[in-house]
Amino acid sequence: MRVLVVTAVAAEADSVAAGLGRFAGGAVREMTGGYELTSHAQYMPRPSSVQIPVVDVLAGGVGPAAAAVATATALASSPYDPPYDLVISAGIGGGFPHRAPLGSLVVADAIIAADLGVETPDGYLPVDELGFGRSVHRPPAELTVRMAKILGAEAAAGAVLAPVLTVSTVTGTAARAAELTARHPLAAAEAMEGFGVAEAAAVHSVPCVEIRAISNAVGPRDRAAWRIGPALDSLRTAITLLTPVFEEPS
Repeated sequence: MRVLVVTAVAAEADSVAAGLGRFAGGAVREMTGGYELTSHAQYMPRPSSVQIPVVDVLAGGVGPAAAAVATATALASSPYDPPYDLVISAGIGGGFPHRAPLGSLVVADAIIAADLGVETPDGYLPVDELGFGRSVHRPPAELTVRMAKILGAEAAAGAVLAPVLTVSTVTGTAARAAELTARHPLAAAEAMEGFGVAEAAAVHSVPCVEIRAISNAVGPRDRAAWRIGPALDSLRTAITLLTPVFEEPS
C-alpha cells in the first residue's frame, strides 16, 4: 500500500515517522511551494513483482486551506501510479470530554467542516444546505472500523470511532463547545485540517481517513491543562499499531 500522511506541524510529522519503525525512512522529496515530503519504505525483502509498501509523511501547515493545498500538491506531484492508495490526516486535537478523554485516540467516521456555512436568525446552516458544496466526507467504513478496533484493543487510553470536526478557529469557550455539541452530538474531537485534506483527496479519487490523538478538552482555553507531549506519544503509538494495515497490498 502507498499511504500519504498529512499533519499540520513538524512535531506531529516526527511522531508519525517515529511510529514507522518497520519502515526505512530518510528520503526527502522537495515539492512546489517549498513543501518537503519524507518517504518511508518497508525494508523487508520482497519479490520484484510485489509493490513495496510506502508511507510518505508531509507537514502541510495549520488550517483547512493550508492542508488542502499541501495535500493537493503532494497528490499532483506523486511519482506513483495511482498516486496513493490512502491519505491520512493525522495529528493531535481537542476532545469532547464525554466522548474522548485526554490521551485517547479518535478515528473519524465522518470528517465535518463544522464552520463552513452561514449564521441565520434561525440558526446555523451548513454549506451543503445552501446548495454550494459539501461539508462532510465519509471515510471508508470498513477501513475505519478496523482501525478503531486495532487502536481500541491496544492503545493505553482507548480509541473511539466518531465524527471529527474541522474548524478554522479552535474552540476556547464553554459557549462555543456547547454550540458544537448541540449541532454535532456524536462528535468526539475537533481539529483544523481534516476536511481540507479530505477535499484534496476526493478530487484525486483517493480515500481519506482522519486520526486524532487528544491533547486537550474542547471548551474554555486552559493551556496549563494541555497534554501535548502525551498526545504526540499516543499518535506515535497509533501509527505503530496501524503499520500492519499499511503493509497490506493495495
